[in-house]
Amino acid sequence: MSATLEPDAPTPAAVVWDPSLLRYRFSAEHPMAPLRLDLTHRLVDALGLLDAPHVSILQPPVATDDELAAVHGREYIAAVRAASAQTSSDDAAHGLGTEDCPVFPDLHESAARIAGGSLVAAEAIWSGRVSRAVNFAGGMHHAARDKASGFCIYNDCAVAIQRLLDLGAERVAYVDVDAHHGDGTQAIFYDDPRVLTISVHETGMSLFPGTGFANETGGPAAEGTAANVAVPPRTGDAGFLRAVHAVVPPLLQAFAPDVIVSQHGCDSHHADPLADLRLTVDGQRQLAFDMADWAERFAHGRWLATGGGGYNPLKVVPRAWTHLTAAVLGTPVPLRAPIPAEWLAHARELTSEDLTGDMSLHEGAEDERIPTTMGEDADVWWRSWEVGYDPADPVDQSIMATRREVFPLHGLDPWFD
Repeated sequence: MSATLEPDAPTPAAVVWDPSLLRYRFSAEHPMAPLRLDLTHRLVDALGLLDAPHVSILQPPVATDDELAAVHGREYIAAVRAASAQTSSDDAAHGLGTEDCPVFPDLHESAARIAGGSLVAAEAIWSGRVSRAVNFAGGMHHAARDKASGFCIYNDCAVAIQRLLDLGAERVAYVDVDAHHGDGTQAIFYDDPRVLTISVHETGMSLFPGTGFANETGGPAAEGTAANVAVPPRTGDAGFLRAVHAVVPPLLQAFAPDVIVSQHGCDSHHADPLADLRLTVDGQRQLAFDMADWAERFAHGRWLATGGGGYNPLKVVPRAWTHLTAAVLGTPVPLRAPIPAEWLAHARELTSEDLTGDMSLHEGAEDERIPTTMGEDADVWWRSWEVGYDPADPVDQSIMATRREVFPLHGLDPWFD
């Protein structure tokens, strides 16, 4: 009698979550609203993604000053603490008290908790307790060593990467698909040959922070360990996916990282108010599952995913990061799956006090900004690089600029690899 083959057990995976993450709240009007996280967690939970036996929940501790000081200056950490105690204080030298990064009483602790979440996720991955983890509250990629920037106080991605290095990782790849350049993470590791930072983003000629061009390739001792693809506005799913696939997998294969840390800001969506890349949730979902595949192929299955930007808290963020969570957990949610009734009911009960800008709803009103399915029925087909290069295509021009600068430094042919 032949033996019955049991299906492979799902890979152990973890989600970083605790309601205390919602305390990272600059103001009622600020676009970095904790509602984004609350609605994401509610949707992940409503779809049953947290119920599987291979899934664990990681509680995010407040990172200690010593843990933060692995990538941030101690004077800067002290400045954040001081600003937390003086909510009217301005500290332009450290980027605090600005329109982007106003201060509030819980500033240090709430920002350090986000960093702590990515740190414990990195530790869980390196220890082998899990192979994958997601901290969708993280992704604070603009925070520099000594300065807050772009809604970001402490760079949790950098904290996690440094922790992996300290634990014994020899090479870590950081892949950033936020609409904005991952400038803070790049700068922190610009001279470290053990860290490859790749960012695909809307060009800095039209969007904050104004950096991230093809000629930014790493410091003198780390040439080729920074790669930037600055695509034009209105690139859309097909162009963005083409750019990512033309650059990311060849570099990952050449670099052979021990772990991938990724940043999945969903401000690339066509309904996001702060950028103009015009992707869909379907395209963003594809990027998440691509990253899962690359972690398996190039990084021994080890993958830490984070959130990032994303400022449409009803239509975009919950769906995009629920698909990201599903990719990390290995439990895909179909694009045509209906959104659970309890999530829809909660969204419809939200008052204008809960939301920012013109996203408020009126009692009893149906609103097209509350989605009812997990996708947008978009066509995410893209031309692979192997099909050929169009010198008149602005996206291809951006891709080729990056490949020319970086690929030869990894022994790759900028035209064919």
